[in-house]
Amino acid sequence: MINLTTMRYVFIGWLVSLMFMAQVANAQNDGNGRQKIEAAKIGMITNRLNLTTDQAPQFWAVYNEYNAKKQELNRRVRQLNNAPSRSGANDEQLVNGLREVNATKQKLADLDEEYMGRFLKVITAQQLTELYKTEQVFNKMLLNKLNQGN
Repeated sequence: MINLTTMRYVFIGWLVSLMFMAQVANAQNDGNGRQKIEAAKIGMITNRLNLTTDQAPQFWAVYNEYNAKKQELNRRVRQLNNAPSRSGANDEQLVNGLREVNATKQKLADLDEEYMGRFLKVITAQQLTELYKTEQVFNKMLLNKLNQGN
């Protein structure tokens, strides 16, 4: 027989998923799309990690810092890869651009390593593994939803 706690988690998971899909759909139609997508991501992470009341404030402080740095580095990689100046560049300039992309990707790897230690001071290894999986699942769901809309 399913106990009340299990039923609560199933219901919360279903509700978060429903809210996620609604927010992604609405995000495509208004200017607050980024905020709604972030809210859906926070909801999904909160649901999947089962943070304790002691863990939650510490986790979100570390996660928000980590996520901001990660987004900035990813933005830089996209900028470098999409640089219009590459079309008329010589080989040396192209190689230098590729090296800069690689250096920025290395900074991403270094960031993950640094923050893994910080996360593990706040959450368990199991929760950290679930965080990484949840981010991948969320991104995949978001891309699928966006592709369905186009």
